Amino acid sequence: MTCWYEGPLAAFDTETTGVDVETDRIVSAAVVVQQGAGTRPRITRWLVNPGVPVPAAATAVHGLTEDHLQRTGRWPAPVMEEIARDLAEQGAAGRPIVVMNAPFDLTILDRELRRHRASSLGRYTEGSSLCVIDPRVLDKHLDRYRKGRRTLTDLCAHYEVELAEAHDAAADAQAALDVVRAVGRRFAGRLERLSPAELHTLQAVWHAAQARGLQAWFAKSGSPETVDPAWPLRPELPAAA
Repeated sequence: MTCWYEGPLAAFDTETTGVDVETDRIVSAAVVVQQGAGTRPRITRWLVNPGVPVPAAATAVHGLTEDHLQRTGRWPAPVMEEIARDLAEQGAAGRPIVVMNAPFDLTILDRELRRHRASSLGRYTEGSSLCVIDPRVLDKHLDRYRKGRRTLTDLCAHYEVELAEAHDAAADAQAALDVVRAVGRRFAGRLERLSPAELHTLQAVWHAAQARGLQAWFAKSGSPETVDPAWPLRPELPAAA
């Protein structure tokens, strides 16, 4: 019987105007669907005119300029709905969705849906059995004592996965998917008996523990930074009084 990490998987990634999920915007996104290890993927790409300035620092990361997005990007409202429906379809088809650092990409998508569709990611995916697999959470749990950073570039280097165009949404999504397959093979003895649904539940627990550890480290070093333990989606902030 084929293990889940050798079978059908989808992957999702975004590029954005910044790193604040509450205020920044999506400028590009991609969903990659692969029916099995080694098969040719189906890639869907979106380019978005966010309707707000694109900081030079963001352009330096992903290469998408404000002028280019204004000329060739689509308006956010229909794009966000298409992305949400695509993810819901993957869940309904039983394909686990690979999302590197899921609380960022899924939360910023949720906030864009609230902003432009007066909806939420949960409303689109309810009843679709959405199972998320986050290579960052998996790697940190399964190889917790390895020193070094755990960015997608670092994970690709560690697991010998090609990342041809870092910070291109489609390339990053494909690389994250390939990393998950590599993690599955390396830690097969600990993962092959888990279903995607069981793994989804476990990752929420693992991420919360990882967040507590990082928060303790920040406190010890005197940093005021806070770490959100929620996974794979951060809760909506309460409205200001």
